This record gives sequence, structure tokens and C-alpha cells, in this order.
Amino acid sequence: MKVDILDARLIHFFRRVSVPVARFGLFVVFFWFGFLKVIGFSPASGLVQRLFENTIPFIPFHSFLVGFGVFECIIGILFLIRGFERVVIPMLFVHMVTTFGPLFLLPAETWSGFMVPTLEGQYIIKNLVIIAAAIGVAAHMHPLPHKSKL
Repeated sequence: MKVDILDARLIHFFRRVSVPVARFGLFVVFFWFGFLKVIGFSPASGLVQRLFENTIPFIPFHSFLVGFGVFECIIGILFLIRGFERVVIPMLFVHMVTTFGPLFLLPAETWSGFMVPTLEGQYIIKNLVIIAAAIGVAAHMHPLPHKSKL
């Protein structure tokens, strides 16, 4: 088989599976990490608690953590369901705003030097890949029908 034919077939295959694979990957990450928060086994709980104490200490932390975990699980599930992109993308935006918070609000825990993230900082920065995957899913949505003015 010629390289150009193989190249074309691979590109066609990747175009066909890219959105389902992205949806599944987003589901796994959000549902898994959210579920760990719900059952109290999240390795991110300490960082979440320190951010929580600096921002919204008027809610019991355990309630917040479980609620945040459930929120993540819902985001994961919604990425699996076609047609819910317009619901889940804004939810993802809210989630990303909160998860990037420690980079700015807890710099001693997320940076070990200028532009040198700690392990926690790396954990947060990898969310750029999640955003890219979500943009890829959103890019394949069909636009809402245009309503003409009467």
C-alpha cells in the first residue's frame, strides 16, 4: 500500500473517531475524578480545601466537596450524550474557572518558581488539554437554526 493512500485512510479514520474518543475521554476524566471526591478518596482534596477556605468558607467543606464531585460526574455523563453540548460546555467553563483558581490564589502550592509548576500546578495546567478536547467536540455541533426577523 502506498504511503499517501495509508495517510488518507488514517486521516479519514481519525476524523471519524475523534469526537467519540474525545467524548469518552472527557467522561472518564470527569466522572472518575468526581467520583473520587464523592467517596472521599480524591488526591486533590487538600488543594481543593485550601482554595475553598480562601474563597467560600461559609459552606461546610465536606458538602462542597461532595457537591463538586457530583458536578464533575454530571459533566462527564453529559459529554457522553449527544445533543447536550450546549448544556455541558458552559458547565465545563464554570468548572475550569474554579480549577484554575489555585494557580492565582494559592501560588505557593502551585508554583515552585517562575513558570515552574509544582505537581499540583501541572495537574491544573493539564486542563488546557481538556479544554482543547471540549472545543473539538463543540466544533462538531450543528448551529442553531437562524430565525429571521419579521
